Amino acid sequence: MSGDRQTTYPPLNTPKPLAENVWVVDGPAIRFGLGWLKLSFPTRMTLLRLADGGLFLHSPTALSDTLRAEIGKLGPPRWIVAPNRIHYWWVPDWHAAFPEAEVYLAPRVREQAGGRIDFPARELEAAQGYPWDGEIATLPIPGSYMTEVVFFHRPSRSLVLTDLIENFEPRKLGFVMRRLTRWAAIQDPDGQMPRDMRLTFKGRRAELRRAVETMIAWDPQRIILAHGRCYDRDGAGELRRAFRWLLD
Repeated sequence: MSGDRQTTYPPLNTPKPLAENVWVVDGPAIRFGLGWLKLSFPTRMTLLRLADGGLFLHSPTALSDTLRAEIGKLGPPRWIVAPNRIHYWWVPDWHAAFPEAEVYLAPRVREQAGGRIDFPARELEAAQGYPWDGEIATLPIPGSYMTEVVFFHRPSRSLVLTDLIENFEPRKLGFVMRRLTRWAAIQDPDGQMPRDMRLTFKGRRAELRRAVETMIAWDPQRIILAHGRCYDRDGAGELRRAFRWLLD
């Protein structure tokens, strides 16, 4: 994994506030792809602090000593969450640093990770039954390749997505990545679900549509994305735009 300053969102490896009790940590770029075609992707973790002061860590990025100290100032990490089978790589590092935190894995993460995750963890399979239910809504969205679990922080009206929408800014991309993101329909200002990911919902469009309608009904103010520019206002409108291919 290698970094690419142009692709990322500095400052890196430090919590940046988005709303009350909501922070993001922009991490280094990773090289991701198939075979020889590996492209640079920015990474982003979301931190949500609950009323009791505990932290919900979504899609952990690379852990440094400095970041660990800064996290400690915000509150004790209670839950470390891998929201889909692709976003798990740094979970073991965070588990080692904060062994008192419970780890939650989306379906098939353990299968994808192999021996990298060799410690107890809970499954994210249901919409309820979690210790954060009072403040964070949980919505698993199953596709044939992977299930993405999305979260809605009610106090701040923040919707936290991973790969369900990607929104890469052309100014931060090289020539090949600009072409690919435009083809995949994941280029700002019209970021959407990647075309290849849509294929994994081919037989589950009705379920996906219901999930999108649920997210719209939550009326989020902002949408936090793992890859690319986030949406800081009119979250429900951005969902309608991004999923017009499904809703129209």
